[in-house]
Amino acid sequence: MLSNLSRTLTYACALLYAVLGVLLFFLPGRFTDAFAYKVTPFMMMTIGAWDIGNAWLAYVSARRWDWQLVSTSLLYLWLFGILECIVLFLFRSEIKLTQFIGQLYLFALVLNFITAVVGVVDWLRSRPVLKAEQPQIPRLLRILPLGAVLFTGSLGLYGLLVPLGGLGTNGEVFPEALFPLVLRAFASFYFSLGLAVIPVLRYPNLRLFLNHIYSAMGFIIAITVAALVHLRLFDFARHPLGLGYIGAYVAVGIAVGIVNWKYGTGSSKEYGYDRLKS
Repeated sequence: MLSNLSRTLTYACALLYAVLGVLLFFLPGRFTDAFAYKVTPFMMMTIGAWDIGNAWLAYVSARRWDWQLVSTSLLYLWLFGILECIVLFLFRSEIKLTQFIGQLYLFALVLNFITAVVGVVDWLRSRPVLKAEQPQIPRLLRILPLGAVLFTGSLGLYGLLVPLGGLGTNGEVFPEALFPLVLRAFASFYFSLGLAVIPVLRYPNLRLFLNHIYSAMGFIIAITVAALVHLRLFDFARHPLGLGYIGAYVAVGIAVGIVNWKYGTGSSKEYGYDRLKS
């Protein structure tokens, strides 16, 4: 019963994030001034890209709903909802909910938070155990989850701790100076992505890994498109680290696409075995 509720809530997150993501991603200029907190159109479109990524990840997770397959994806979704709600609470004096889009954003995060609570309770009740099943991630590919934990997790942690005005907050990487709430919201997103991959290091199951990166493709594609649309904002001569912002997504997207093409998306164990043997 609780598992069914958790799955239903995950589907609901997928639907709500899809609606919110489409609005913010495709109409950033229209909703910038009406949003829940101060943002620029590029920030707005990037947040919309997160929401589109969340929608895809939540849908894939609810559709497959196998702990051995979707545990790390769900862990990301739960962490994202919890951390983003904490950020909103800490910066509650800066939140404005007079417009529909701001209310929808808050509702999506609250629903995500509830989904996380129910999901954690369901996990504690059922106590599913990840298995070190075969096939495992080829050794050459293990640099991908390790890099995600070390790079993305460290980036997120840095963003949570760095004071405003510190390196990376004034347009050196992201081409615009980050507002305090936006900085912590961005950091929470990256920190959630990094922490969610840690179980893959302990259980390097190929199917778990394939499903995780397949579920993450929504983020990679949408955020890359948002950056390319606003490419004019980047000043690579003055801030060459901006190349890393775009380059990282392009490189990871290519790597993930190749791995999913070669080994599959993890949806079928037999498919994973066949591709591995080939």
